[in-house]
Amino acid sequence: MNTQSGVKAVELRGITKYFPGVIANNNVDLDLNWGEVLALLGENGAGKTTLMNILYGLYAPDAGEIYINGALASIRSPQDAMRYGIGMIHQHFTLVPVHSVVENVMLGGKAQRRGPMRVEDVAREIEELGNRYGLEVDPFAIVGQLPVGVQQRVEILKALYRGARVLIMDEPTAVLTPQETRKLFRFIREFKEKGNAVIFISHKLAEVMEIADRITVLRDGKVVGTLSRTQASERRLAYMMVGRELKTPTRTRQKRSGRKILEVKDLVVKGDRGNLAVDHLSLEICQGEIFGIAGVSGNGQEELAEAICGLRQIEGGKVILDGQEITNANPLTIIKAGVGYIPSDRRREGLVLDMSVEENVILRRYFNPEISNHGIIHRRAVHTQATKLVQEFKIKTPSLATKTKALSGGNQQKLVVAREYITGSKVLIAVQPTRGLDVGAAEYVQTMLSRASAEGKAILLISTELAEILALSDRIGVIYRGKLLEIIDRAKATVEKIGLLMAGIRGERNAGVE
Repeated sequence: MNTQSGVKAVELRGITKYFPGVIANNNVDLDLNWGEVLALLGENGAGKTTLMNILYGLYAPDAGEIYINGALASIRSPQDAMRYGIGMIHQHFTLVPVHSVVENVMLGGKAQRRGPMRVEDVAREIEELGNRYGLEVDPFAIVGQLPVGVQQRVEILKALYRGARVLIMDEPTAVLTPQETRKLFRFIREFKEKGNAVIFISHKLAEVMEIADRITVLRDGKVVGTLSRTQASERRLAYMMVGRELKTPTRTRQKRSGRKILEVKDLVVKGDRGNLAVDHLSLEICQGEIFGIAGVSGNGQEELAEAICGLRQIEGGKVILDGQEITNANPLTIIKAGVGYIPSDRRREGLVLDMSVEENVILRRYFNPEISNHGIIHRRAVHTQATKLVQEFKIKTPSLATKTKALSGGNQQKLVVAREYITGSKVLIAVQPTRGLDVGAAEYVQTMLSRASAEGKAILLISTELAEILALSDRIGVIYRGKLLEIIDRAKATVEKIGLLMAGIRGERNAGVE
């Protein structure tokens, strides 16, 4: 694609998209210049993803026009987008784990070229692109055996191989260590300095302020405004996103009470493929303490949480709750013993989407005498409790009878958190509790965790968000390949130290990092 001086890389004019009962994008205008990083911000449901799916050809707009390099474009599929030089790096990678890097890059072919592709030629071009942009990777490595950060390089190389000059990056740092994030930012800067353009979607305001040249904010499907980096601040951007001032959750660090509520001793758990997911892991959490576990996704965090909650077989070791062993007890027994659970995937594990808000409120409390008697549900009692919960925790829903799938992601998460909060549990296992949430919804969840801790609950907080771990935790354990490499008091923890541990680096190479 030849670029002309003064011509914009992308222009969206009057883009409108309807879904049943909602206007996802309402007459949206957006410009992207060559040699620029444009950040796209907005709450969950603001219309960011829909807008980018339109630009990438996954959705067709109901109204509006797209101009690429100054010319009207017809983009009806991702193949069309690629022909216009647009690539998209999805938050959830679109790679085939059992195939090699070069095979993944070849899948789908190259938009500009016709005829057969030779593996050796493609591998050579991958190496050239990797060397040019600092994205070095072995073309013949099996993708599933690569670290997550390297897999992301493969996704980027796929787009570059197809000739992308405009990259859409959707939450690209969500699975990266701080060190990997810095490498990604180096690539983005070099890519734009060569005259290309990037649309950067993120919930992390500090990262947006670091990498973006301009920031466009969406709210309720409309553009609220566009600011240059010099005009913007985290506080101002947050206000534009949610329409109110946000308060950073703070909490007084808890002194360890000595009363151990949760003890995990030498735990061994296997993954779905029979691999060792949790490798002789031990930890303990006292009453009122928040114990944070930091780590890159896929290092045993999910399996650890599932094992504690009775959702995965424990191969060795013990789980003790307030002096009572609950190792391999069934989930109902563990719930009744006092374990609350906020899963990482609210839609698949936390809620039944085709059930109403009211019904989801009692999913883990249906046996409570206040709600049922000999298996018969007291509908009036359920309605009363659901009404109280929705009002107290400010869950936005048209009615209690509304199916949960109709709620925004933020309100779905509020429902899960509120339900677990009111169960009277002794321990709360919170796995990625703010993943994919905008700053307003994340603020709510973090405030509720702090409140639960202050009321005496022991909390196991598992998160890939280092800022969240550092803000809330009393102690921090770093997990790598199923092992806790180190447990650090919050006062001694730094982003650099934890980041190195997340990458599996400890000992002499991590010594002196304060």
